[in-house]
Amino acid sequence: MNASARKIQRVYLTLTLGNTLAASFIWGINTLFLLDAGLTNLEAFTANAFFTAGMVLFEVPTGVVADGWGRRASFLLGTVTLAVSTYLYYLLWQLAAPFWAWAVVSVLLGLGFTFFSGTVEAWLVDALHFAAYEGDLETVLGRGQMVSGVAMLVGSAAGGVIAQVTNLGVPFLIRVGVLLAIFAVAFLLMHDVGFTPERSPHPLQATRAVLTASIDGGLRNPPIRYIMLAAPFSAGVGIYVFYALQPLLLELFGDPRAYSIAGLAAAIVAGAQVVGGWLAPTLRRLVSKRTTVLVATSIVGGLILMALGFTRLFWVALLLLTLWALVTAAATPVRQAYLNDMISSRQRATVLSFDSLMGSSGGIVVQPLMGRAADVYGYPVSLAMSGVIELFAVPFLLASRRRRSPADTAVAATETPL
Repeated sequence: MNASARKIQRVYLTLTLGNTLAASFIWGINTLFLLDAGLTNLEAFTANAFFTAGMVLFEVPTGVVADGWGRRASFLLGTVTLAVSTYLYYLLWQLAAPFWAWAVVSVLLGLGFTFFSGTVEAWLVDALHFAAYEGDLETVLGRGQMVSGVAMLVGSAAGGVIAQVTNLGVPFLIRVGVLLAIFAVAFLLMHDVGFTPERSPHPLQATRAVLTASIDGGLRNPPIRYIMLAAPFSAGVGIYVFYALQPLLLELFGDPRAYSIAGLAAAIVAGAQVVGGWLAPTLRRLVSKRTTVLVATSIVGGLILMALGFTRLFWVALLLLTLWALVTAAATPVRQAYLNDMISSRQRATVLSFDSLMGSSGGIVVQPLMGRAADVYGYPVSLAMSGVIELFAVPFLLASRRRRSPADTAVAATETPL
């Protein structure tokens, strides 16, 4: 890695660290926060579904910002939008607001995250190409996931402890403060290189053009299409499981106010991300095809969730949660490297955002459906059902594999898989 590429990597890791740290302060207690506000399981996970609906609704328009105004502008807008909507969430909790208000603000939270989705990753890949980086993407993306995991570990664990010694609203206020600090850091360090924004004087026309580019560069490209079609199942399940584990572990632990235990669940996922990010390049060197990793981890992850659904022991649940998180985390850099190697620079942010949209669309359906299952049958059964849904992604991953894209076997010039 030359000096320019190393500098770009440092900026990428700094932004990833700060952004994940800010977001993760509430991840360990978000479901408990919603239930404490008086929402039922169905309403809480439906509020989360409105969040993912916001991501689906705004992915394409914010893609116009990323490709038309620049990835830096998109990131800065995301920090401000997320800070404001997070503070509104805190106010709703204080006021014991009706469900419709939670739905509206959840959509605004989704808007904030759409400014981020695909933006930093697209910025990184184009900047590395500009800097003549010749290594494999799994290495840098894996490092990003490791940094993200550390930030999530610190933020989620701290959020749970802070909530226990103060109240459930304080972590939300901390998130607002950290987001404002990250705005300042990104303003100073993040500059678009290797990419020239193409601004359009007609926003609607630009949105239509971005949607067309998303379809042409994504869904009309068979190997990418099948990866995207798998996303609603895997991503939708992942979102539900992450938030359902909080009340599940409290239930198994036997203390509904042990918020630090809920933070522990998020912290375990974060630690698994660190290990998974470290393992991803090694996995890539051990197998000849990226889709081999994706298919295997999807099958194993689904089976673990089924087993998790049948356990009633707290420590067994923690062990299974750790295994599920590790398997999922190890696959993420491989999946993103596979996608990026099939996308042109001009369409990178657009197609990555559309991929995020596909995953979010699964969350819209899976979260309220499984939330209702949790109300009727309990959390363990809903997790077992989630494992079954996860397995529906496997046929699409196999279909992508059969297209024999060069990206499936792509490696760095200095590496050869066994």
